[in-house]
Amino acid sequence: MSSISPAAAAGRSTLGPTIIIGVLFFIFGFVTWLNGPLITFVKLAFQVEDVYAFLVPFAFYLSYFVFSLPASAVLRRTGMKKGMALGLFVMAVGAVGFGQFATMRVFPGALVGLFVIGAGLSLLQTASNPYISILGPIESAAQRIAVMGIFNKFAGILAPIVIGSLVLAGIGDIDAQVQAAPTPQAREALLDAFAAKVHLPYLVMAGLLVLLAAWVVRSSLPEIRPSSANSEQAIGHADSSIFHFPHLWLGVLCLFLYVGVEVMAGDAIGTYGAGFHLPLDQTKFFTAFTLGGMLLGYVVGLVLIPRFVSQQRYLAVSAVLGVLFTVCAYLTRGYLSVGFVAALGFANAMMWPAIFPLAIKGLGRHTEAGSALLIMGIAGGAVIPQLFAHLKERLDFQLVFALLMVPCYLYILYYGLRGHRVGQSAARAG
Repeated sequence: MSSISPAAAAGRSTLGPTIIIGVLFFIFGFVTWLNGPLITFVKLAFQVEDVYAFLVPFAFYLSYFVFSLPASAVLRRTGMKKGMALGLFVMAVGAVGFGQFATMRVFPGALVGLFVIGAGLSLLQTASNPYISILGPIESAAQRIAVMGIFNKFAGILAPIVIGSLVLAGIGDIDAQVQAAPTPQAREALLDAFAAKVHLPYLVMAGLLVLLAAWVVRSSLPEIRPSSANSEQAIGHADSSIFHFPHLWLGVLCLFLYVGVEVMAGDAIGTYGAGFHLPLDQTKFFTAFTLGGMLLGYVVGLVLIPRFVSQQRYLAVSAVLGVLFTVCAYLTRGYLSVGFVAALGFANAMMWPAIFPLAIKGLGRHTEAGSALLIMGIAGGAVIPQLFAHLKERLDFQLVFALLMVPCYLYILYYGLRGHRVGQSAARAG
């Protein structure tokens, strides 16, 4: 299919493309938010400590850093539509690999499977995020991404429930049986049986991803040329390099820190709750509570942006809420403290929908490369939780949580108030 400009696309109904991209965001959410329960899974299946269990999000999110720039090069050759389908197929390969290696209890192989899943997602996200951002006016991009977020976070709520029911059911009893096993052979047999429970769900997931890839290729999803879009503020930089857009680079750091706090609130919440010695059969569902908060946040953002408040102003408000909820989590204990961590989902919800369009605004022909750099920022989900896992071995876990989260939210506040405008006036003046 030949590519079209956003101006031409504006003459068409965007409902069909929005639904297709919404299905893709559902897949993002389901696969991404499996990481929280998988931390609990690998701790038992592979008998590893938190530092090693947190290699699950590390391997997954690190792939975004490695593959996002190559993904932009792939998309220039394939176009966005075929690129999305290719990303789904790569995810399917990773899902098969993870399911097989996890069943065999080969920890490095399982991490490679997660890394490959992340590689497919990096291709998928490098295409779909700018696509939905420029499908309509950039000023209302946060609203469209909020709709995508509803798909994403609804899937994220389902993910821990599904894997909790299919794989982690009775994990507290299984852990007790493993600890009480009379012989090493009996212990290994219990662990093998537990690990094998993940195999079929991941094979089914791989099959669905392949079918979805075929559907995307055959769909009516139009191609959009990012280079012909999003150029209003880039006129003064027509011949400039991407380094002449400081608001983009500040946005990459902002997205890096945002994804870090999002993963901390979503994937690390089970480990956070375990710090209070809460039962495994309860902590395995805590990720769903954070995602419930995010879903509510998306609905609120969808109503308010841009009708009542700009996306940058809402970003600043969200950052302030992040600081307040983090401080409250530090000052409380037990389920109440976990509740404040889950409430961070509400604070985090509209951050990605605001940061991404603010950072790519006015990039013109640099939109694809800028989007790839932003997707690389997802590596924050690898780094910040890993810092948490290491530092909590030496310091109080609540203190470590607060010391990592508060500075991140303060920078996000800066970007919402001022950082997104750095260099923009120069672009207009040029």
